[in-house]
Formats: sequence, structure tokens, C-alpha cells
Amino acid sequence: MSRSCVLQWGIAMGIAIALAGPAAPVVAAEHALALHGEPKYGPDFEHFDYVNPQAPKGGTLKLANVAASTFDSLHPFILRGTPVQGIGLVYDTLTERSLDEPFTEYGLVARTIAVAPDNSHVRFTLREQARFHDGEPITADDVAWTFRRLRDDGHPQYRAYYRDVERVEVVGPHEVVFHFATTGNAELPLIIGQLPVLPRHYWAERDFTATTLEPPLGSGPYRIVEVDQGRRVVYERVDDYWAADLPLKRGRHNVNRISYDYYRDGTVAVQALKAGEYHLRQENVARNWATAYDVPAVDAGLLRLEAIPHDRPAGMQGFFYNTRREIFTDPRVREALAYAFDFEWTNQNLFYGAYERTRSYYENSELAATGLPSDAELEILEPYRDQLPERVFTQAYAPPDTADSTLRGNLRRALTLLREAGWTVQDGVLTHTESGREMAFEILLVSPAFERVVLPFARNLERLGVQASVRTVDPTQYQNRLDNFDFDLTVHVAPQSLSPGNEQRDFWSCESADTGGSRNLAGVCDPVVDELVDRIIDAPDRNALINRTRALDRVLQWGFYAIPNWYIDRFRVVYWDRFGRPPENPPYGLATDTWWVDPDKARRVDNR
Repeated sequence: MSRSCVLQWGIAMGIAIALAGPAAPVVAAEHALALHGEPKYGPDFEHFDYVNPQAPKGGTLKLANVAASTFDSLHPFILRGTPVQGIGLVYDTLTERSLDEPFTEYGLVARTIAVAPDNSHVRFTLREQARFHDGEPITADDVAWTFRRLRDDGHPQYRAYYRDVERVEVVGPHEVVFHFATTGNAELPLIIGQLPVLPRHYWAERDFTATTLEPPLGSGPYRIVEVDQGRRVVYERVDDYWAADLPLKRGRHNVNRISYDYYRDGTVAVQALKAGEYHLRQENVARNWATAYDVPAVDAGLLRLEAIPHDRPAGMQGFFYNTRREIFTDPRVREALAYAFDFEWTNQNLFYGAYERTRSYYENSELAATGLPSDAELEILEPYRDQLPERVFTQAYAPPDTADSTLRGNLRRALTLLREAGWTVQDGVLTHTESGREMAFEILLVSPAFERVVLPFARNLERLGVQASVRTVDPTQYQNRLDNFDFDLTVHVAPQSLSPGNEQRDFWSCESADTGGSRNLAGVCDPVVDELVDRIIDAPDRNALINRTRALDRVLQWGFYAIPNWYIDRFRVVYWDRFGRPPENPPYGLATDTWWVDPDKARRVDNR
């Protein structure tokens, strides 16, 4: 899955429709498609279990954006520009996933999905009632154009994501077939289903490769009605939304207006929430969660703090090395520098003990490699034994810690590894004994709040003779530098889903290592990793997917591409008590689109 399929709303589009070859043979059509097993909800289901189908419509939801702090584009499908928050609300996809299954897609724009018995193609039959906001029907031609535009002119990530799609074929006004270059990728039909559909007629006289602040034409549950560049955007629920009565949409998208205000400073954003300037915030700063909300509104039950458990994979958050840099090419150096990060001290002194240490690139899921490799994992890894460190086969990976040691002991271990790699301390500076190069690098940040974590790490590095500077830049410059791999070390999150597949190429492949804008920030380029990624994509069943992912995880762990940080298996949510909610949140996402505004609660909050 992907840019969380982060760019799972992504869609960018293109040109002519390939009609080479005869129409695909007719196969059984389904209302939904599960990667492994059967869909939870049958063809006659009425709504998802985690919604209130009778939820009232109305009211407003005010949100804040701090992570990006600004935006300069309403076009999320290209590399240029910083897209606005919430833009996915404007677009509908061929299919849409449920949040209480690992990976099942239900037909949205597509009424049915038909996968060939040999997985050589997938056929989507579109709903004839599907409409763009201007009333024009959504056609197979729009779907094919969208796919080609995305692959040819969209964000570079899409080329890797759709690499196994050979061609797209329009076989009727409401039927479109995607032909695959390989039959082993069971995930590919679901990936194609995530394609949002753009209106070809709208883009006919617009430059798809340019950023824009013109509110786009879509077909989703909301449209943009207000834009204040870099500061605010407002979405309004579409009254005659064509899909409002479909089972997978019942009880969702209940709020009439959703706004995002942009804040450049996290502390200001917290104060604004407490003042009632906006309504809801996911709190990702442990110190804020522990200390910032000791206010009368919380005591009165008007402002609520709730930790909502989830089963969503945490992925890897860590200090990612740019292995394109010469000083980080040796894995012994990367392993050594990790001993300078004291997680236990950081967690207790800065985070109030809120976090667990990340060990896996697929943390908080059954995909994570833990303990010694199983027989199934060893069978997968054995063909690569002479290309991998012996520890992949014989040891359980664990990042350095100070729970059973001391920081001083860890630094001594680091110096031993560095000496093995040819580095020694000369006049207080870590220096390569052959080249005379000094160990100096920059730690790139986008959030000033992270400086309190990184500065102690940098001081520990200094004790090794490393000259580590810390630089915090604005979000636009930060993103540009990441897109161009212009950094030494940075804090990064590599998100994962419960069903890894094609997007793993964008994270770890040699191809993505040389592709600007890819998610392979570490510059991983290893033939073994490439082959393991392909094996994940070709996994025939769930057990094979789990074992192959764990095998890849072990290779990445012992490659020391990142210094693991931490994770939490809760959504920490702070919100004004003006909403109604279903009794249960689904396990694989925070389903705020199932919430609704309760007029009585809202009145009580507003009259506080």
C-alpha cells in the first residue's frame, strides 16, 4: 500500500488510452476484493460495523496543521509544491478500504471488480450514477486517462508503484481493464483500486505539471470553498454527493464544513486549541500530553483527552542515514553511531516514559521480525547467505540501549567499531586514518520541538569525536532537500501497512535510491533487498507475506540504515466535547469521518 498509502489519494494522469489487443475475457465480478481470504462484508451489507448509519449531518469541524505549517498548491499529484491538508476529501477512488480489515477494498466508483483467474488483469465496471461535482459522469475514459497521466507526469513514486501494469484498456463507457506485466503480484488489483479518478475534461486546458491554487474539480464528499494561501483552507460537504447512500459511505462524512488552519509553531497551536480556535488535535508530543492540558476545561469535561488503542503498524521512525554520503557507506560506522543515542534517558527525561523502543521497520504488527529467525524465514534467507551478515541468521536484532548497560559502555563499544572501520580520535576529532577525513555531518530537522531530542544526541556524538551540527529549516526547504537527497542525517518515518507490496520498491529498491522524491531516503541499494521486495510483492498467501516481510525486516535491521527511535500504539486525541461518536473505533485507523456534531454538546462547549 502506499503514502499510507501516503499518496494513496494520489492520482495523476495522462494521455491516450491503450487499445492494443483483444478485450479481456469475462470473469466473475465481485463487490469487494481482499488481498488474502474473503471480505468481511458481503455484497448486501448495509454499512461498516464501526459507523452509526443514523448519524446526523451538520455543523463544523475545525482542525489545525502544524507539520507542514504552510501550503502553496491544491495539486497533490506532482512533485512540485507543498499540497494542502485534506485534499483527499475532494476525490473518489475506484475502490475504498475498510478500517476493520487488514486489506480489503470495496467498490466505490467501481460497482464491481473482476480479477482474472491467472491474475493477468483486473476489470472494473463503473457505477453509472458516479458523477463529478459539475454533474459530468465518471467514465472509463477518465479512469484510463488518470492512470496514464499519473504514471507519465505525476510524482515519481507512481512510476515504481505502477511498474507492473502493462497497459490500460477501455472496453466500454463504464468498463476499464488493467493488464499486468506479471501474474505474481496479488496486490496489484487492489492497488489499482486505490486510484482516484480525475476529470479529463477539466484538465484538458490546464497544465497538469504545474502547481495551482485553483480549487480542483473532483467527485468526492467535499469540495473546497475557501482558500487563504498558506494559512487556511475550508471544505464543504457536497449536498448532492452521488455516493452518499452507498453502504460503504453510510454514517460517514457527517460534518458540513471542515477547515484547516495552519500554524508555524506547535506551542502556539496547542494554546489555540485550548482557546477553542479549533476543535480536535492528535497530540504527538509526549510533554504536551503530560503537562499542557492542565486547564479548567479538562476538569469540567469540556476538553477531553483520550488515548484510543489501535493495531496499525508503526513502521520505522528513526534517524535515517543518507548512505549516498561517503562517511555513511560503511555499515560499521552506521552501527557505531547508534550507540550514542540514549533512548532510555530520552524516554524518561523528555517523554515521561510514554514510548516503546522501535526495533522493526514493521513495528507494532505481525510482520515485525523478532527473536531468532524461524525455519520459514531461514528458508527464504538461505539463498543469500554469502551476501548477508552472519548475524542475520544467528542473532536477534536489538538497538543499543542503556537499560542493561551505561552510555559510557556504549560509547566504548562505538569506538571499537569505528576503529575497525578505520576511524580513530586524533586531537579530539574522529578522523579516518587513511584519508584524513574528519567525521562531520549535519542533522537536518523541520520541527524545532525535536531539537531537545537531537541536541543531547549530538553531545553524545561529540564525546566520540564526531562534529555533528543540528539545523532546523522551514517545511518547504526541508521537503526540497529530502526530495533531492540533500541531507546527511534526518528524522524520518517510513510508514507501513498490514499488507506491504509495491510501495516497498519506493522505500528500499536500487531504482528508487536514484529517483528524486522517492521514499528511499536512506539510499538503500542492495540486490538482496531488491529480490526480497519482489518476493513480498509476489507472495501467494498471508503466511508467505508475513515470512517474506520478516526476512526483509531482518536484512534492513542488520543493514543499520536508521537509528531506531520510538513508537506508541495509541492515538492520543485532544478534542472539545462537541461530537457524537460510534461506540468503537476501528483497529486500523482513527475514523473521525464517522463522528458527528452533537448540537447540545456543541452548545454547552460554545457557552462555556
